[in-house]
Amino acid sequence: RPRPGLAWQWQLDGKVDPSVDVPVYDIDGFENSAADVSRLHADGRKVICYLNAGAWEDFRPDQGSFPRSVLGEANGWDGERWLDIRRLDVLRPLMERRVEMCRDKGFDAVEPDLLEGYANRTGFPLTGADQLAYNRMFAEITRERGLSVGLKNDLAQIPQLVGDFDFAVNEECAQYDECERLKPFVAAGKAVFHVEYEERTEDFCAESRALRLSSMRKRLDLDVWRDPC
Repeated sequence: RPRPGLAWQWQLDGKVDPSVDVPVYDIDGFENSAADVSRLHADGRKVICYLNAGAWEDFRPDQGSFPRSVLGEANGWDGERWLDIRRLDVLRPLMERRVEMCRDKGFDAVEPDLLEGYANRTGFPLTGADQLAYNRMFAEITRERGLSVGLKNDLAQIPQLVGDFDFAVNEECAQYDECERLKPFVAAGKAVFHVEYEERTEDFCAESRALRLSSMRKRLDLDVWRDPC
């Protein structure tokens, strides 16, 4: 359960480069092995497992397990389509298997991506209530398996969800002047792991430090390079 202000590395492009000297790594759950996680642990790191919880990806080994009925519109990333998160009966066992993969590889936590389908054009008539139910289901699955879980973006629902999640991961709150909305996590003693892609560190780091966010600039492909506050 990470505390506010912890430095971190977020690398989703390829196998992890373990050379960055920070206490928390967030890496792709499918692309990295138990040995990769073990090596980071040996260096004293905690390791977060990135999973896509809100969209289907045609390049994952379990892609054939998702029935066509739950696949919606493309979401702008190659090979991805939004999921019908109303179908908890279908998606719960699929997400349970993914979280169990993270657990079995030795990860400490999970970062579920795309937890705000209701605010996008998914091809399904999703509501805020649908999103709350799905996000809470995912958090419950993860915590039941002994891992902590982060809320990715979904700023509008932070007041309702801060108690269900152990930390937050945010993209571009400074660019959109939204970082204040993450204060409930910090007030609860929970880390906010934050990145900007376009803003320069000299333009957002002062606010990040004041808000006790764990902030850095990254390239959009989330390779090894980082420019931390």
